Amino acid sequence: MTQAIWNGAVLASSDDIALVEGNAYFPPEAVDWKYFRDSSATRPTYCHWKGFAKYHDLVVDGAENEGAAWYYDAPYQAAHMIRDRIAFWRDVDVIGAPDGRG
Repeated sequence: MTQAIWNGAVLASSDDIALVEGNAYFPPEAVDWKYFRDSSATRPTYCHWKGFAKYHDLVVDGAENEGAAWYYDAPYQAAHMIRDRIAFWRDVDVIGAPDGRG
């Protein structure tokens, strides 16, 4: 089981992980959406083979982590396996990832 944890909260938990470039992408049904909000401060970023990433801020017990989760809602064909999946950075611990991280 792979989990994403920040500020003591389990943000996502699943055995169904897509690994891309060392990042674990969680399916949307594995995410605890109460900790997420669309990021108004973090602009979409571009990857030449995945497309445009959009971001979510995390809010746990009043603490905020701006743009710490990202997703591709319309990835290019080469990255179809991560469509609508969520990945993390900025001090979010991803443990138990199939690639041995965590």
